[in-house]
Amino acid sequence: MMQQLLLELAPPAAPTLENFFPGRNEAAVSALRHALVGGERVVYLFGEPGSGKTHLLRAAVREAEALGHTALYVGAPHAALTVLPDCDVLAVDDIERLDIVSQLALFDAYNAQRAGRGRLFGAGTQPAAELSLREDLRTRLGSGLSLRLAPLNDAEKAAALTWHADRRGLRLAPEIVVYLLTHCSRDMGTQIAVLDALDRHSLEHKRPVTLPLLREALRAFEQ
Repeated sequence: MMQQLLLELAPPAAPTLENFFPGRNEAAVSALRHALVGGERVVYLFGEPGSGKTHLLRAAVREAEALGHTALYVGAPHAALTVLPDCDVLAVDDIERLDIVSQLALFDAYNAQRAGRGRLFGAGTQPAAELSLREDLRTRLGSGLSLRLAPLNDAEKAAALTWHADRRGLRLAPEIVVYLLTHCSRDMGTQIAVLDALDRHSLEHKRPVTLPLLREALRAFEQ
């Protein structure tokens, strides 16, 4: 309930490569940037939920469009793969959830991308070789660059909150960061939404961001 309300109060900013806090995943950001300007034709990202896969795929699509390419993001249930338009960059999320029809469609899309100058970016929870997919599709997904995304640890989450706050011109005292990490949902999406809503609450009430204001804001959000 809290997460849904906060996302309504402070919808997350559109994902970009610039607003992704990389932590230990700088190599993935660099790989996508490089692929978009002539690097690897296939990039596959894998990691546990919350490690940033969806953000990076959506960000890569936005970056591709900014570079003048046609690009498309497709997530589960992957129905769009069966009516796929021609595009320069195809980003497919939740690959472990592909049904047999979508697997066939992605296999065809891969071949079309390779025949042209397209790029295929994929993301799943497991390494490509361990996916329960057609063998020929597993092989193709694993033919390019595969990178594991490491979820942020507590120190990195604290750094990420401070980094996002700095981008908004918001100074956070250390105790506020600790409170956010210990009293809000553990996923960064909710914590960033709390941060954005807190900033708005501070501006509306013309009060500095303090721990008492954060507690007051959280109570207000839950009402």
